[in-house]
Amino acid sequence: MNNNAVAQNLGVSVLTISDTRTLETDTSGQYLVEQVKAAGHTLQDRFIVIDDVYQIRAKVSAWIADPEIQVILTTGGTGFSGRDSTPEALAPLFDKRIEGFGEVFRALSLQEIGSSTVQSRALGGMANKTVIFCMPGSTGACRTAWEGILKEQLDATHKPCNFVGVLNIADK
Repeated sequence: MNNNAVAQNLGVSVLTISDTRTLETDTSGQYLVEQVKAAGHTLQDRFIVIDDVYQIRAKVSAWIADPEIQVILTTGGTGFSGRDSTPEALAPLFDKRIEGFGEVFRALSLQEIGSSTVQSRALGGMANKTVIFCMPGSTGACRTAWEGILKEQLDATHKPCNFVGVLNIADK
């Protein structure tokens, strides 16, 4: 491990995409909030929005423009039901896609839920020096993504590389 790397506090916002959840029933969003704080990051905002392309896009666009937010975590809306529209809402906002996020998430998820993982449209991208990770709505899926990918990738001390190094936080 490189002794020159130091942990860096990131500004993180959590968006739950659901037609039915409230702050009281949103276990996935609450799990992500707890993990963000436990990792030493700052929770900038938490919000619940219905599964509507334009409402999702509007909220995330505002966060992308906010210089205090470097990371956006979304939960929900990544499946194949009629109203699942997170990928359609957010992919057009990406300057770059993080192809490996969805690939690694599905590889990890395969061990947990078997072939049902093919129905996950988890995705990641970067827009305006903000990383965006879109996860399924189950708490288990959020745990898989956090423990298997995000915890390390949002840690400046993780080697050989992590997303903190590419965020150029001072430049946003």
